[in-house]
Amino acid sequence: MFKLRKYLKPFVFATIITLCLLFVQAICDLKLPNLMSQIVNVGIQSSGIENAAPNAISSNGLSFITTFMSDEERKMVKDNYIKMENADNSYLEEYKGTNKDVYLLNRNITQDELKKLNKAFSVASRTALNILNSQSSNIEGFNVESSNSLEGIYNVLPSIANISSETINKNREDALLTDDETLNQIGIAFTKLYYKEIGIDIGSIQNTYILKTGVQMLGITILIVALSIIITLISTLISKRFARNLTKDVFAKVVQFSDQEYDKLKTSSLITRTTNDISQTQNLIFSLLQVVAYAPIMGIGAIIMILQTNSNMSWILGLGCLVIFILMIIVYVLVLPKIKILQKLTDKINLISREIISGTMVTRAFRNQKHEEKRFEAVNQDINDTYKFLNRIWIGLMPAMTLVMNGITIMIVWIGAKQIASSDLMVGDMMAFIQYSMQVIMAFLMFSSMFIMYPRAAVSAKRIAEVLETEVSIKEPIEPKEFNKEKMGYVEFKNVSFKYPDAEENVIENVSFVAKPGETTAFIGSTGSGKSTLIKLVPRFYDVTEGEVLVNGVNVKEVRTFDLYEQIGYIPQTASLLTGTIESNLKYGNPDASDELMEKTVEVAQASEFIEQKEEGYKSQISQSGKNVSGGQKQRLAIARALVKEAPIYIFDDSFSALDMKTDSMLRKALKEYNKNSTVLIVAQRISSIMNAEQIIVMDNGKIVGKGTHNELLKTCPTYYEIASSQLKKEEL
Repeated sequence: MFKLRKYLKPFVFATIITLCLLFVQAICDLKLPNLMSQIVNVGIQSSGIENAAPNAISSNGLSFITTFMSDEERKMVKDNYIKMENADNSYLEEYKGTNKDVYLLNRNITQDELKKLNKAFSVASRTALNILNSQSSNIEGFNVESSNSLEGIYNVLPSIANISSETINKNREDALLTDDETLNQIGIAFTKLYYKEIGIDIGSIQNTYILKTGVQMLGITILIVALSIIITLISTLISKRFARNLTKDVFAKVVQFSDQEYDKLKTSSLITRTTNDISQTQNLIFSLLQVVAYAPIMGIGAIIMILQTNSNMSWILGLGCLVIFILMIIVYVLVLPKIKILQKLTDKINLISREIISGTMVTRAFRNQKHEEKRFEAVNQDINDTYKFLNRIWIGLMPAMTLVMNGITIMIVWIGAKQIASSDLMVGDMMAFIQYSMQVIMAFLMFSSMFIMYPRAAVSAKRIAEVLETEVSIKEPIEPKEFNKEKMGYVEFKNVSFKYPDAEENVIENVSFVAKPGETTAFIGSTGSGKSTLIKLVPRFYDVTEGEVLVNGVNVKEVRTFDLYEQIGYIPQTASLLTGTIESNLKYGNPDASDELMEKTVEVAQASEFIEQKEEGYKSQISQSGKNVSGGQKQRLAIARALVKEAPIYIFDDSFSALDMKTDSMLRKALKEYNKNSTVLIVAQRISSIMNAEQIIVMDNGKIVGKGTHNELLKTCPTYYEIASSQLKKEEL
């Protein structure tokens, strides 16, 4: 993937926005367990009362609780509580139902002061509880545990007043040793009694708190959904445009390849790399933005929240993470080799599928369907087995992760229940701890999915990069030259030799000739003599190993390939038509061609008769690869397509093989008239197709063994005479 990083540069800003939105989403997700904990701890267990310091307290209650405070704490209480009769109208409106002597907490109190005040009330409440528990057995009719109001406590105040300051201080010291959570709960329990005393509806406080917190959770959930939609939209756009740009460049590179690169990378593999491999990288980019970027934010945030909630059980989470990490390493080791094999098998099945589809008629003719089915089935079974293996790993990973998650939950509940029983942990905190732990595990689970996706995408990215980094053997000149206008149409070979890459011997050896405008130069020879290879050197499908090929008086390596192709009308050995209409195929090389020109070239190519017989004429559809026309019709349309281009040089690479003798003769006669100012190069197997050419070149084992006219070669070239005598009667020679 690193090699394809430049394709992500245009999306840096969008990626940063996505990461910021993911950060906000993670914060929202991390907020929900904390709010749920507050509903349980505060809303349910504490009746919605958040602070040990009451908002309102009777004068009796204030006198009672300050008895167990230090002088400094009493002063702090005095500074922050005002009598109701001195309060403003907003206070009076809120507590209008109270009819007793009440002190109200200053609403402008700072958070730091409130925190200190909560501590003071909590410690005092714990001290009072300890003293009351120690004295309750000596006070007839009083029991702290069963007391639901302050009436019983006020009744024993005279007895408490006789307790020495040393006893109170000793109980305060014991209270200070109690953990903050327990102190806070005791303080809140006393606050409930203060509220009941002055007539405040605790049920209303509880309902209001739960409703307010619930609305917050609902709002955060809606925000999470909205963020998720936006993030998904941006991630989709980034991954799609990444794939679009990558596909565009890969395709542009592939169309620049010469036959040498196609031989090296294979057509079936290039198809896979342009489609399946790019899809794999696209899916990875989407997952990276959706999962991998989100997982660490969520995981780290959840760990921080866990440490703030209860660090005594953090070792449980650490153990679970270690088990998951080991599982992911095992998965990676098992999966990566199979992913590499899978990509090669995909290439292979594409190759076999193309061969079977394109060779269907041959397969049927030789009744070899069973053989092809077995060949396809063998590769298909290998792919199937590989996918089964990968799916089993993934399927096995899911229950393993679920087992770890459930195991962690059980351990948290088991140990947390004991801490709750000893008042070291609150129920809501345990529930939040479980949810935060699951969020950490889910973060690891997200990463584990990457262990399946990333290896395959990495292999795909490497294969795509290989295409992009493949050096094109046909290179454009640094300083291109212009064609020599005085030699337009001339094609000249000067001591040309050529061998295929990695081959030891030349297939073309020291070939020299000149083809002139207005003349036909033909090439003939036995199969494998190098005729087609020789002709492919003109449009630079391959570059010569030695010597020079000159077109219009300039070496083909010194002009732009685009300019070179503009000079050539090429008809390949195997005629290939494109999906569309007859008209679109004919105008493929010259979109601006007039209808008159198109009709004229069709007449020259002897194709007008069968086109006119079609109902839609030139608008008739051509199916894929021209499957709905015969071989002869396809060849004639290919010839007409080249003629529409009106190029100064025409190359016919054995382009008359599918024509009958009569059509061949008529076409050559019409072609001679049409191309009287053009240079014509013809590769042929039939003597009748070339016997009237001004120059015939006879090839044998890559060398020229004869050059001249038909009559000259019959006398001077045994190879040509042998070919001619095998095709023509003696009187026709």
